[in-house]
Amino acid sequence: MYCSGAVLIGIISVIFAHLGDAAADLRYHIVALNAWSMLLIAPLGLVAITWLTRLLFNGAQGSGIPQTIATLHMHNFMLVDRILTLRIALGKILMTCLGLICGASIGREGPSVQIGASIMHAFSRAMGQHNDVTRHGMILAGGAAGMAAAFNTPLAGVVFAIEELAHSFEQKSSGRTLTVIIFSGITAIALLGNYTYFGRTSASIPVGVAWLAVLVCGVSGGLAGGLFARLVIRLSKGLPGSLRPFAARFPLGFAALCGLLLALIGLASDGATYGTGYLQARGIVDGSLHYPASFFLLKYLSMLITFCSGIPGGMFAPSLAIGAGMGGWIEQFLPHTSPGAVVLLGMAAYFCGVAQSPLTATIIVMEVCDNQQVTLALLATAFLAFGVSRTVCPHPLYSALAAGFMEKTERKAGQEKTLSRQETDPS
Repeated sequence: MYCSGAVLIGIISVIFAHLGDAAADLRYHIVALNAWSMLLIAPLGLVAITWLTRLLFNGAQGSGIPQTIATLHMHNFMLVDRILTLRIALGKILMTCLGLICGASIGREGPSVQIGASIMHAFSRAMGQHNDVTRHGMILAGGAAGMAAAFNTPLAGVVFAIEELAHSFEQKSSGRTLTVIIFSGITAIALLGNYTYFGRTSASIPVGVAWLAVLVCGVSGGLAGGLFARLVIRLSKGLPGSLRPFAARFPLGFAALCGLLLALIGLASDGATYGTGYLQARGIVDGSLHYPASFFLLKYLSMLITFCSGIPGGMFAPSLAIGAGMGGWIEQFLPHTSPGAVVLLGMAAYFCGVAQSPLTATIIVMEVCDNQQVTLALLATAFLAFGVSRTVCPHPLYSALAAGFMEKTERKAGQEKTLSRQETDPS
């Protein structure tokens, strides 16, 4: 029966991809007609997303990866049932697509993880499973399958399950996880074709002076990604200064402010910072587009503002775009290395700097560009970025966010339980 769930994950991932592309195309046409209209669309859009999420899809906020990781460490499945619901999964899809229309700097890969986990959790309940290990295994398999289907990277899905989602090797290497990833991946390929996310590149990095790019990209990506992770962890605990009471008292007003800032950054970048950054990253990878350093700096800032807004949406695709922009800027200073190869190293370095998952970063970049020739250089860059990032941000981003989410969820559940007792026993 769980194979049926895997097929369903593949189908929904394909639908999500089409809806996301349609949302991005709509925003592109809006900007082409009148770029200044985003000054109205972005604030109103983020207000609508915040209001709808709180009203209809409460729990859909954020990436989806920390929530999934948190459920893998919860043994109170009444709480898990609240987090991994099909209603929240639907909200992730709809609100992420609306966010893409409004110019938010988000991706669909993080939400796809929670969507996949929610689907497999629903199948687990339908099958009447009660063993904690089995139920956690289904969640793990669904989350990894969702990520693999979103990127069309089945190997990265397996590595993601091993490196990021869980901490039990026996659980991570289970046949069920592999089977679910394979079936969801086959379904996505059958519906979309055997495509690669950023096309195919043949860039290579021969051992020698060209490997200077490994050092430069590894250190730069680790510093930038580690700083981003540190800022996000800090912001997840509360906004600085007077912004915290303002956001708490006027959440819709704060969402509008975030939307206005995103629109202003979009205008400054000629629309390049809106959305996932997929087109920009693909153009940088194949050499058809060239951006100044301001692109990845502004994209970096737009990601932070989007996170602060609290709307649903992931960080994977925008992080790859920032890494590509960073690599595209660095390559002009490294004439002895293939420009396309430096871009790939930049993607792996920054992605790893943010997520602190060197194997996942390597495999994702290798698979999304269908290039195995740079695997050794990608590994070296990712592990260097990992070490540098750890010095800047000692706690892995998604694990830290998951711990914070789990603490808030359990505290809220305890408060509800206490209130319920007081209502039933007033004395």
